[in-house]
Amino acid sequence: MATRRFFMGLAVASIFVIGIWLLGFVSQATAETLNFKTLNHVTKMEKIPIAGVEGHFISVMVREGVTVYENGELAWVKNFFIRDLIKGAGMSDAYFTTTFLDGSSLTAHVKGTIGATPQGVTAGSKYIGEIIHGTGRFQGIKGTITTSSKVFPAEQGEPEGKALAEGTLVYTLSSK
Repeated sequence: MATRRFFMGLAVASIFVIGIWLLGFVSQATAETLNFKTLNHVTKMEKIPIAGVEGHFISVMVREGVTVYENGELAWVKNFFIRDLIKGAGMSDAYFTTTFLDGSSLTAHVKGTIGATPQGVTAGSKYIGEIIHGTGRFQGIKGTITTSSKVFPAEQGEPEGKALAEGTLVYTLSSK
């Protein structure tokens, strides 16, 4: 009788553990991954120099451009940055809002690092963050975003060069 109870308890515990494992696996399996490329340019920028360190400034910047997703979809992206840079390199906190042709949108909050050339010119960046909001078909979206970019040399009259970014969205949509 004791042996029988032991094996019944072991069977129940095994089913419980396997069930928990499968639930975790199912939620992982429903996540979507979408790669993209973005070409954008600066539409607004304010730089405030910080005294005491050569080339140190805080800036607020808006970049806008087109995003092309691997599934062929197009979207317009508007990125809002707060940057703390010394000689073109440093840290940034940003919001990326992407609006698709059907009017649906998603917004991500990211933090990243910015690299510079030896001459002190911003050359690229890397960001990681969370998708915080969605509208339309992205209502209830949850997920992450990673992106990296290269910045082209600024042309005359540009506050900073155009940027080419590549990234990945990993997300789930809530069931409606």
